[in-house]
Amino acid sequence: MDYGKLGLKVGLEVHQELDTRQKLFCACPPKLFREEPEYTFVRRLRPSQSELGEVDPAALFEFMQGKTIVYEANRETSCLVEMDEEPPGPLNGEALDICLTFALMVGSRPVDEVHVMRKTVVDGSNTTGFQRTCVVSLGGSVEVGGRPYRLQQVCLEEDAARKIAEEGQVSRYRIDRLGIPLIEVTTAPDIHSPKEAEEVALAIGRILRATGRVRRGLGTIRQDLNVSIEGGALIEIKGVQDLALISKVVEYEAMRQARLLDIVSELRARGVEPSDLAEEYVDVSEVFASTRCRIIRGALKRGQRVYALRLPGFAGLVGRELCPNRRLGTEMADRARFWGGVRGLFHTDELPGYDISAEEVRALRERVGASEGDAVVVVADEAGRCRRALSAVLDRAREALVGVPSETRAADADGTTHYTRPRPGAARMYPETDVVAISITPDRLERLRAALPEMPEAKLRRLRSEYGLNEKLARQVVDSDYGVLFEELAKETGASPTLIAVTLTETFRSLERDGVQVGSLSDEAIRGAFRLLDEGLAVKESLPEIFTWLAAHPEASPRDAVRALGLELLPRDELRRLVEAKVREKMELVERMGERALGPLMGAVMSEVRGRARAGDVQALLREVLRTALSSLSGE
Repeated sequence: MDYGKLGLKVGLEVHQELDTRQKLFCACPPKLFREEPEYTFVRRLRPSQSELGEVDPAALFEFMQGKTIVYEANRETSCLVEMDEEPPGPLNGEALDICLTFALMVGSRPVDEVHVMRKTVVDGSNTTGFQRTCVVSLGGSVEVGGRPYRLQQVCLEEDAARKIAEEGQVSRYRIDRLGIPLIEVTTAPDIHSPKEAEEVALAIGRILRATGRVRRGLGTIRQDLNVSIEGGALIEIKGVQDLALISKVVEYEAMRQARLLDIVSELRARGVEPSDLAEEYVDVSEVFASTRCRIIRGALKRGQRVYALRLPGFAGLVGRELCPNRRLGTEMADRARFWGGVRGLFHTDELPGYDISAEEVRALRERVGASEGDAVVVVADEAGRCRRALSAVLDRAREALVGVPSETRAADADGTTHYTRPRPGAARMYPETDVVAISITPDRLERLRAALPEMPEAKLRRLRSEYGLNEKLARQVVDSDYGVLFEELAKETGASPTLIAVTLTETFRSLERDGVQVGSLSDEAIRGAFRLLDEGLAVKESLPEIFTWLAAHPEASPRDAVRALGLELLPRDELRRLVEAKVREKMELVERMGERALGPLMGAVMSEVRGRARAGDVQALLREVLRTALSSLSGE
């Protein structure tokens, strides 16, 4: 796609948890728990009018879902503040200083006073029905490829509770994450291609990590994207956790909007008018009385009904692909699920199919009065749900006549997105009366300015010169969550800087791809593992196994891991016996290859000792034993 012709505009909202000693409005530690909750409580949230008498549409949407929220907690990670049974304490000054530090690093102008606001959120992710947030600074920029990208503002806010499960009309959340300080960095819509979006997000992330005060691990950083094209609409895409997915999300959203605009043009060319789309939800259960379709047959057996809606002029468009794995019919199904509570829908662009016969399709069209140019949408569920679902489908069809509906969507793992709710309005924000305003004094700013961390590019140059890292490895350290820890380990331990850098970047990424929760490893656990190398209690080859075990046992120590995995170093006498036995076993190889047998023998021994011996020790013993064996063979 030609993004310049499309008029693509992208703005980012980067959310990063801050590494502080306590939460934003209470003294609870910012940590998660894995064990069973000590207690639970139930809430049912509802929207309220703003000071202007308005109700936020996104809040109303969530309320209409009729959800019951069950919150799980323990006493170590949450208190009455998270339960909304006690007013919040003062704003965490440590978290505010981290935000101000970032603001000064990017040239953002701190506000004179920080005022906490309430932002209405009734999806269950906050026990209060709102999120506390405050603007810390305005403006600023980050540079990518020699070009500045403007920032709009830097905010400090509380993170949300984390969803554990969705069970019908019941949602379960844990409130351990609720209240952890979160910085939000919002860019201007200066980004005009998918690649730029990814690069700007990476640049912001680098500067955040350069503060040395951000948390790491899955879920600690999230990106929201605001995407539009010329003639389209502003779409807010929530929850992109993988940086590498940003460009794909932007690409697919631009494609989706462009193809929705193509559908508008085609509907107009076909002469379809809004008045043609009537609220006529027809009970077509008898058409499917003998159907082989498992879904419809099951619904009818449960006493449910089958309803249909005619969409005049939509034939061939409901099944049209908007981007990979997404069609207009998919968007209609999203609406039907959210507003009607049905599992999904069928439409005639994909029928016959799903064991629905051509005869049933013909009878269906006849029953609803559909011509060849019309599409028909079918849902099966309780009658009330069917009508609500088809009403949502009808609304989405009417929007298809106009353009791209402005809405909030969530990112999927493949880069596509799905509908979650309408876009929020201005009525969702109002002042927080329980937290006093904080003045940002010149003295405070001077103190922070005097201790600003070095910028990423300066750190990259220093890592190369001071620690002898190559360009690739130095950049991987800068781009990782372990920049500060790398330097501490390089100074505190005897391990080589290259080994430390490779372990913290490439090894950890490899473990993550294998499903290891590397983010659960504490700095102290990582330090302890490297100290074992210094103490001669472990070898570098065993580090991946040690870290894998520690990630699954976060309360244990590296020494525990070595014992549990049987990775204690072999005594030298035992190692010698093992080497001698391996050489005897491979004598045919020794006779054939002579001294060149060292390499294959080394691999065989290291495979057998599995991290219980240093490679250097094994090689030295092998050379000695191999030399003796060769001397014996030559009769010396």
